[in-house]
Amino acid sequence: METKKKALGKGLEQLFSNSVIDFDDFEKDIVEENEGNVVEINIDDIRSNPYQPRKTFDTESLNELAKSIAEYGIVQPVIVKKSIKGYELVAGERRTKAAKIAGLKKIPAIIKDFDDQEMMEIALIENIQREDLNPIDEATSISNIIKLRGYTQEEFASKFGKSRTYVTNILGLLKLPDEVKKLVEKRNLSMSHARVLSKIEDEDKVVELAKKVITDNLSVHDLEKMSQEERQVTKNISPKKKSIDTKYRMYENILMDKLNQKVRVNKNKVEIYFGGIDELEELLEKMNIKFEDE
Repeated sequence: METKKKALGKGLEQLFSNSVIDFDDFEKDIVEENEGNVVEINIDDIRSNPYQPRKTFDTESLNELAKSIAEYGIVQPVIVKKSIKGYELVAGERRTKAAKIAGLKKIPAIIKDFDDQEMMEIALIENIQREDLNPIDEATSISNIIKLRGYTQEEFASKFGKSRTYVTNILGLLKLPDEVKKLVEKRNLSMSHARVLSKIEDEDKVVELAKKVITDNLSVHDLEKMSQEERQVTKNISPKKKSIDTKYRMYENILMDKLNQKVRVNKNKVEIYFGGIDELEELLEKMNIKFEDE
């Protein structure tokens, strides 16, 4: 078995050059190298990493960590970057949130200088390797790392210790309708159920079945059977309509590859999804649409 290289003081590029990426090792190396540079920072002066992909945090898990912090303190300092107003978190979001719950006014921190690209990549890597990340946030993080680093799914799987099948399945969740994604984020719908639903093309049917899973407490096996029936119905669609639907899916894929955004193409309509004003502005720039500042 190949010995895993460490990123001792050689930065983020060294971390990515490792045969296997381990964020915990990367963070510990930074802490070890800066043992004499740990400072106490007012917790209210620390803001979340602006590139934090995690939308939800498990309340029970945070409360357990808060109890531990209240009793033993913060064992490992958080890593922050100096900003115009206070500090931005680089690593240690859960520790910081739990420390606030525990009532701490100050926490130990190491101040490091990272650029925006590094901040984004660190946030993504840290979250991918956390077990309590919900499947949608994990899929988003994996997708972003693949885009940023130009990895194939196989290369990503190898570097992050995931199976290729796992990566393919979890990325498939990003095709789910937003309504269903929210059910997965809230853990009302398991990843196994969501994986089955992601194979169905009809969005309305996906939403209908997702709700049925919850109301009727359907097992994954039950859902698989219903999904197969749905796919059989799709097979019986007339060749002409199937040809049109295939073209729609083809154009969807072309647009998604070009814009790096979720796209839906239906009869007489193209829908492009974005996550906020920054993504919208980036999208308009890709489409070469410019607005004059007023």
